[in-house]
Amino acid sequence: MSTVELVSTVDYLITQLLNYPTNNYNPDMTDYKFFHPTEVRYGDLDPQGHVNNAKYLTYFEQARIYYLIQLGLFNKDQSFMEVGVIIADIHITYHSTTHYGDDIKVGVKITKIGTKSLTVEQCVMDAKTGKLMASGTVVMVTFDYEGLKTISVPDEWKQKISEFEGI
Repeated sequence: MSTVELVSTVDYLITQLLNYPTNNYNPDMTDYKFFHPTEVRYGDLDPQGHVNNAKYLTYFEQARIYYLIQLGLFNKDQSFMEVGVIIADIHITYHSTTHYGDDIKVGVKITKIGTKSLTVEQCVMDAKTGKLMASGTVVMVTFDYEGLKTISVPDEWKQKISEFEGI
């Protein structure tokens, strides 16, 4: 099988998977207030010629950091040990293949503020067409890295997130 045939077969299989129920992991693209532009690098590709599924975790992470910076909850001069969050759970649904050279952006929105956690909805989409490539839900737990324990979501975070997201 040639590389072109293989890529075509993989794209077909992905299309078939898209018709499979996804437990409502499809975010509404219109209510994202924050997007981070992301470059698809050659090193992000797998042997089939599209972005490797694990790279979406990196895209999500990078966008979450820029989201925290945008809200004034983190700055580039801080240590990552000061961010105060740790990932507890991630679910990703893949909707379409992403390739080298695609112009993509990553959406971030916090949909729930718990006592010690934040639920984050994220998506990767084509920046020009709005085509959804992947969507996911991430649960971040606020964490004291020095004391090695979970902590309550700081009031400043609750206020800034609530004001920005309208929740």
